[in-house]
Amino acid sequence: MEIFAKDNKLKAALENEAICKKRFGAPMSRKLTARLAVLQAAESLAAFWPPNSGPERCHELKCDLAGTFSIDLKQPYRLLFRPIEETPAKDRSNEQERWCSITAIEVLGIEDTHG
Repeated sequence: MEIFAKDNKLKAALENEAICKKRFGAPMSRKLTARLAVLQAAESLAAFWPPNSGPERCHELKCDLAGTFSIDLKQPYRLLFRPIEETPAKDRSNEQERWCSITAIEVLGIEDTHG
């Protein structure tokens, strides 16, 4: 899967271990690196379709963050991203098929979505 970042500052942290450690700390940096590697190795987001989500617990958020996906990092933080879809699905009746079609994402940030 292709991974992009929403801005250059975030991109630098995602691509450079030293910058990532400085910005997020060593434990978060390790977890973030592992999650990005798993995402990058996946053919599509379907590899994380529940119940296959594993320790990542990938899921789509609701309400104000609708359309944004979340993956667990170091509690309580989550990696937030949006799919880059060529033609966003208007018919959401087959979510598993939609997840199969997502082969690129844009990382939005790392946040505590529950706080």
